[in-house]
Amino acid sequence: MEEIECKPPTQLIVEASISSTDQPEKNNGEALSPSCSNILTKIHAGYFRISLSLGCQALLWKILTQPNGVSRDVLHVFSKLPSTACLLLWCLAALTQISLTLVYVLRCYFQFDLVKAEFSHHIGVNYLYAPWISWLALLQSAPILLQNTCLLYMILCWTFIVPLAMLDIKIYGQWFTTEKRFLSVMANPTSLISVIGNLVAARAAAQMGWKESAVCMWSLGMVHYLVLFVTLYQRLSGQNSLPTILRPTFFLFFAAPSMGSLAWNSITGTFDTTSKMLFFFSLFLFVSLACRPFLFKKSMRKFNVAWWAYSFPLTFLAMAAVEYSREVKCHVATLLMLLLSVVSVLVFLGLMMLTAANIDRLLGGTDDPILAFCKNKKSNAGATTK
Repeated sequence: MEEIECKPPTQLIVEASISSTDQPEKNNGEALSPSCSNILTKIHAGYFRISLSLGCQALLWKILTQPNGVSRDVLHVFSKLPSTACLLLWCLAALTQISLTLVYVLRCYFQFDLVKAEFSHHIGVNYLYAPWISWLALLQSAPILLQNTCLLYMILCWTFIVPLAMLDIKIYGQWFTTEKRFLSVMANPTSLISVIGNLVAARAAAQMGWKESAVCMWSLGMVHYLVLFVTLYQRLSGQNSLPTILRPTFFLFFAAPSMGSLAWNSITGTFDTTSKMLFFFSLFLFVSLACRPFLFKKSMRKFNVAWWAYSFPLTFLAMAAVEYSREVKCHVATLLMLLLSVVSVLVFLGLMMLTAANIDRLLGGTDDPILAFCKNKKSNAGATTK
């Protein structure tokens, strides 16, 4: 009799726990369809690497087709590139950027907990710079109809630069004031994206004629690049070490000095000694990484959005090589420019085809470390509120 009397309370407790855990999932399902909710859950700020690569590639093509070419033979070759091709590439970059921006805005509205978790992640927070860098790259590669001296260009440019400055104040301030987020603990190769953001903003400001603002952003980026480079150069592996799948972000090491040389070229109006030093340093880092292909072997087993980290650093290096060739005007510099430009275009086209062939894996992958962290953070937050 005692056993019979104890069974009903146990059954009631189990049923109550099941109903309490299932109810929030039903409420969330009513707000969004399963397909839309799945897309908003999967796409984080790291996906802006795709639009960033597209915008940088459009900027490279625009620089190559400009009338102040490297030499007569090279200029004659690139002048044959139809302007329609450059325009189509820019339109594709703009469409991709607008689409990703709309999706991420919806993510901020419907999945704000995931965005907060992304901001707390030591890798995910750095990719919050990527949307603004993509817009600036897209703006600088815009067709001739949008001149860098018109009022609309200036308004848009500052609209994209101000959020970068706000992120600098937040993240850089944490690096030397917050004990749990000191740079020695949080530093990883993706932290260099913040440096690239400052340098892209410096180039955009210099093209508008705002020299003092450009020097301010350039100095802020290069000083932090020096600190980050030294920190990462002698860093021991710890709990915040970079996952294997994100090893393509090592290419950011030479992306920052490449962009620094381009920005300084725009500030001074000439590819002087400082720009050449940064270009040679970025070229050395690129060769050092290219000579170690086994470093990226494990990260290349399955296609991931992190592969797009190969594209835009190579494009920055190719653009710096173009400016160097225009200044030096020798056969070696021209050959180097052609080689880096061809490599950049081939890597870009290869990633485009791989992305089109693996679109299901790209949107449905579950091995993304940022995505896993966001899910764990959200589940822990939901557990504490109960």
